[in-house]
Amino acid sequence: MTKSVVVAAPRGYCAGVDRAVITVERALDLYGPPVYVRKQIVHNRHVVEDLEARGAIFVEEVAEVPEGATVVFSAHGVSPAVHDQAAARQLKTIDATCPLVTKVHHEAKRFAGQGNQILLIGHSGHEEVEGTMGEAPERTILVEHPDDVDGVEVEDASQVAWLSQTTLSVDETWETVTRLREKFPKLIDPPSDDICYATQNRQSAVKQIATDADLVIVVGSQNSSNSVRLVEVALEAGAKDAHRVDNAGEIDPAWLEGVEKVGVTSGASVPDALVQGVLDYLVERGYPAAVEERLTEENLVFALPPELRRDMKKKA
Repeated sequence: MTKSVVVAAPRGYCAGVDRAVITVERALDLYGPPVYVRKQIVHNRHVVEDLEARGAIFVEEVAEVPEGATVVFSAHGVSPAVHDQAAARQLKTIDATCPLVTKVHHEAKRFAGQGNQILLIGHSGHEEVEGTMGEAPERTILVEHPDDVDGVEVEDASQVAWLSQTTLSVDETWETVTRLREKFPKLIDPPSDDICYATQNRQSAVKQIATDADLVIVVGSQNSSNSVRLVEVALEAGAKDAHRVDNAGEIDPAWLEGVEKVGVTSGASVPDALVQGVLDYLVERGYPAAVEERLTEENLVFALPPELRRDMKKKA
């Protein structure tokens, strides 16, 4: 049996996640602990635990933050109501929302201001969806799956626009958009695709390594939408089996029985050390060192939040 391991690239941290994690780290250095963070800064358990060890305190809502304290908003974005709540508690806010999510918020405000009904494609309960819907709650309808389209009802079919969560399956989103357009022929598109470049690149890269893989291992946390999607995309692309793990310790040795070709990738909020742990695990079980298959280079970098940069400059 000739064993092989292929690791996909791009994988792991995207520009928005990198910016959000660095924001919390710099805030801790600048202001000293504790620094409060509303929700998980990014959807990865290991990242959150590491920042907690450095003095970050994660809370569900700003009501849990002491008045006057510093709070960082996560990469997934928040609604205007959350900004208002923070202002009422006189909190110092640092907004680490990914700029690509902020773009969707701006689109929601613009579409609503033009009198359009917004059909937001996304997952109920996801923080990003809650933040985007909060921009125009009375004008936004959530569409979770292509099969939900039949039940969508709007007041004026000539004034309907769609937006999407940035971390969805590209293929499923377009299936939903196609069905929406069949129902609403005058459906208005966003100025540019909402699914972020990193999500698209990671899905394309996993398709590339999954076509003839016996097993694909995706490193990422359960609440990471883009990581969960990578498992689905791998299976749809032809992988015989695919599983998501938080780290190498969650790999079931039974998955490797009779497996020759293994593909490995990770979601956009995963430190590469966790991927390396999986590759080391495979080497320990008789697999060769991994070969990287790179689909494209990613060079995008986002500036840190302006309020943090301003304070860093004052202290310099």
